[in-house]
Amino acid sequence: MSGYSDVKAVTITADTVALDADGISVAASVGNNAALVIGGALASGGAVALSHGRIVTILSAGNDSTKSFTVVGTDVNGDAQTESITGANADTATGTKYFLTIASITAVGNPAGNVSAGVNASAADVIFAGRSRLKGIFLTSTATAGTTNFHNSSPTGTNIMGLSSVASATATRDVVIPDEGIVFSEGIYIQYTVSTFLTMTVFHA
Repeated sequence: MSGYSDVKAVTITADTVALDADGISVAASVGNNAALVIGGALASGGAVALSHGRIVTILSAGNDSTKSFTVVGTDVNGDAQTESITGANADTATGTKYFLTIASITAVGNPAGNVSAGVNASAADVIFAGRSRLKGIFLTSTATAGTTNFHNSSPTGTNIMGLSSVASATATRDVVIPDEGIVFSEGIYIQYTVSTFLTMTVFHA
C-alpha cells in the first residue's frame, strides 16, 4: 500500500541514578541462610522497582568468597529472573544480569561480617523483544561521553554494534543505517553507563 511504513520509533530517556553501593540494602549483619533487609535508598515497601535494568552488587565486610547470595526479581522484559552471586573477600562482588525489580536477596551460608547490596553504573533497556531490523538512531548527548551497545537477545547477548555520544549537552547524532538495516534475530537491547546520553530514539522495523 502506497505510503505505508513498518518502521517504529522507541524513545529511551537514559538512567541518571548513579552507582549506589548500598541502595538496595544498607550494611548490616546477615544470619546464616538469611535474607538481607531491602531498605536502602532505592527501596520502597521492602522491594526495589527501577526504571531501567541494573546490575546488583554485594559488598562484604568479611571474607564471603565461599558464600553466595541469591537475587530474585525481574529482568528488563518483566520476566522472572534469579541470579546467584558469589561473595567477595572484604570487597564488592558484581552480578552479570540486569534487574528491573528486586524482590529479595538471600545469603547462602553464614556471611563473615556486615553485608550491603546496591547497583553499579551500568544500565540496560529493551527496544523490542522480538526479531527486528535496526534502521536508525537519534541521540542527544550529555556532558559525559560514553558508548551505547546494541545487543541481540538480551542486554548481555551478542554485541552487534556500538554508538558513541560526545561530551556536550547540546550535541546530537542522527544515524541512518543503509539498506534494510541491521537484523537482530532475537530482539534489540541496549547497554550503557548511566548519564552518558540524555535521550535516544531508536527506529526499527
